[in-house]
Amino acid sequence: MKRTVYRELNLSPGLLLILGLLGLVVAAGLGAAWYMEYYGHVVTGMNNQIVWGLPHVFAIFLIVAASGVLNVASLASVFNRALYKPMARLSGLLAISLLAGGLAVLVLDLGRPDRLIVAMTHFNFKSIFAWNIFLYTGFFVIVAAYLFTQMGRGFGRFVRPAGWVAFVWRLALTTGTGSIFGWLVAREAYDAAIMAPLFIAMSLSFGLAVFILFTLRSCALSGREFGQDLLLRLGRLLGLFIAAVLYFTAVQHLTALYASEHRGVEGFLLFGDSIYTTMFWTGQVLIGGVVPLVLVTLPTHGVSRVAIKLASTLVIVGGFVQVYVIVIGGQVYPLALFPGMEVSSSFQDGVIAGYQPSLPEFLLGMGGVALALAIAVIGMKTLRFLPESLGDEAVDLQPEPRTGAVT
Repeated sequence: MKRTVYRELNLSPGLLLILGLLGLVVAAGLGAAWYMEYYGHVVTGMNNQIVWGLPHVFAIFLIVAASGVLNVASLASVFNRALYKPMARLSGLLAISLLAGGLAVLVLDLGRPDRLIVAMTHFNFKSIFAWNIFLYTGFFVIVAAYLFTQMGRGFGRFVRPAGWVAFVWRLALTTGTGSIFGWLVAREAYDAAIMAPLFIAMSLSFGLAVFILFTLRSCALSGREFGQDLLLRLGRLLGLFIAAVLYFTAVQHLTALYASEHRGVEGFLLFGDSIYTTMFWTGQVLIGGVVPLVLVTLPTHGVSRVAIKLASTLVIVGGFVQVYVIVIGGQVYPLALFPGMEVSSSFQDGVIAGYQPSLPEFLLGMGGVALALAIAVIGMKTLRFLPESLGDEAVDLQPEPRTGAVT
């Protein structure tokens, strides 16, 4: 196996400018959180029908991507692929950073973040939310230990066991996040066991897209090489994950259409005249699925760095739209309080709810994204997470056996 040398990022004017801009966005997010806390959620687009707004979309996207971005490290240690080993450290750092950014948005959007201590000390284990508290905190501890085995001297024999624990735990974390929707039987747009594997596929796709763009930018910023063949391998892997998301999305909606109790919400999302139908077919399926899949699979485009970067960007955009359709689109459709009966009242029962995201919600979400990126950049400046080179001559592009220890 080729020897990999890691080096911190050098402090440069470009790096300082990036950190300064990220700091401003984080400050704007904190200001937005204070504004919503001081004046109440009446200043947002949320209401009695839409209780999870745009900040939850940002938070769920970051949490799902955090699980998926760790897949690069899992491929190196669990599946013994030496090709991905030089990038394993950065994969772990990004996983922690993205989860921290997502949870920061989630906590600040609770309406009463000062009562977080109650949620952390009183558990209702009939609720998937209580389970997720352990999944999220455990993810931090396990990935940190995983990074320690990779970076510490004399701990090489523990990399593979730690990688297996992190691999299983991140699958459980994403399953728990998807189960929030899959077990929510009151909402017809959710209430499906397929949500768990769908979220796992989404995490793999979103996470790898984020990893490709972040690593390419980090290498460009620090003057390090990123090999063309290595990028092509990552692009092909991204195509596989995109196809998996499209497949599970199709299964989700086909099974829902088969069940008569879900045909109403499926007609609203897939064939209606609302913005959510446009976002589903144009943003989620076309922009986030079909177009990037073509870019990374057709031979005439797959070898292009521009095509892979564009595909990764489209996956992120389409992934955000997909989470928006799931979270917001599932809430605007009215609850079936009495199945099989017509319900009408002065409280808008049976009426499609309205939702318009507000500026404070957007700023809070972007603050979480900036926080995640800032943590990753500071981590690379402080410790040796990024190799001196990711050029094709510096990594092992040959197929690796699936057995044996990873050192």
